[in-house]
Amino acid sequence: MTGRPSGVGLGLRWEFIDALLERLPGEIDFLEVSPENYLRRGGYFPAALERLRGRYPVITHGLTMSLGGVAPLGAGYLRELGAFVREVGSPWHSDHLCFGSVSGAVMHELLPIAFDEATVARVVDRVRAAQDALGVPMAVENISFYLHPGARGMSEPEFLSRVCEGADCGLLLDVNNAYVNAQNFAFDVTEWMRAAPLGRVVQLHVAGHEWFDEADFVDGAKGRIILDTHGADVIDPVLALLADVLRVTGPVPVLLERDQNFSDLDALLAEVARVRAVVSAATEEHAALAEISQ
Repeated sequence: MTGRPSGVGLGLRWEFIDALLERLPGEIDFLEVSPENYLRRGGYFPAALERLRGRYPVITHGLTMSLGGVAPLGAGYLRELGAFVREVGSPWHSDHLCFGSVSGAVMHELLPIAFDEATVARVVDRVRAAQDALGVPMAVENISFYLHPGARGMSEPEFLSRVCEGADCGLLLDVNNAYVNAQNFAFDVTEWMRAAPLGRVVQLHVAGHEWFDEADFVDGAKGRIILDTHGADVIDPVLALLADVLRVTGPVPVLLERDQNFSDLDALLAEVARVRAVVSAATEEHAALAEISQ
C-alpha cells in the first residue's frame, strides 16, 4: 500500500501478527516495523508482512545502526537495509541516537552517548552517510537512559537540535522516553519540550513504562526508578505531554509501542483508540489556533 502514513499506528510484533492478518482492523492507520527482524529471513513472517503491506502503510524503525558509535557503518548492512526500506515504501527510516555495537559486535542495547561537540560532529556525519546510502530521509530518536557518560557539554534538546540541523534530518520524538528521563533525573519535561526542535518532528512515539525499586538492580540501592519497558498502558501524563507536542507540530504520525505483557489484540486496539482521541483533539486545537493566527 502506498501513501504517506498518518494518524495512529501500531508497532508490529510477531505476538499478534496472526490476529492482525485474520482481522485487518481499520482502527490502525499504519504499522511500524524493525527491518532487522526481517533481513535475511525467509518463511512465514516476511510473507505475513507482505500481506499486511497490502492493507497498511509501513514505516521502518531500526535497532542496530549505532548512530552514536565510532565503527564505520557497514556497507553491506546499509545496502540490505536500503533495499528493504524502499521495498516496503517507508517515507523515511529512523534509528536511535545511541551506540549499540562495538568492534562489529551488536549488544542489543540502546546505550547513551555524550552530549558534546565531538559527538554532534560524529553523529551528523553518520546520519548524512546513512541517508545517502539508503536513498530516503533519516529521522533520529531520543532514547531513555539511566546514566550519562561524562559531563554534559550541552542539554539534550540542544544536542537534538544540533544533530537535526547539521544532518538535515527529521526527529522521531519519543514522548515517553522524555517523560521517563525527566522522572529519573528530576527535570521539567515541559521545559525540555519547549527547548526541543519540534519543527523537525516527523513522527511521535508513545509507550508505557513501569516503576521498580532500585534495590532490584543494585545491592543496597534505595529509591525507585522508572524503566521504559513498553510493557504497560500509556499513562495520562504521557498522553497529556503528547497533546502538548501535537498542538505545536500539528498532525504527524503517532505510533503506539507495546513489546510485552500482551493480553489480546482487542486490548491493543482499545489503547490505540485512547491515543487516537488525544491526537484528534490536539490536532483540532492546532488547526483552530493556526486559523486564529492568520
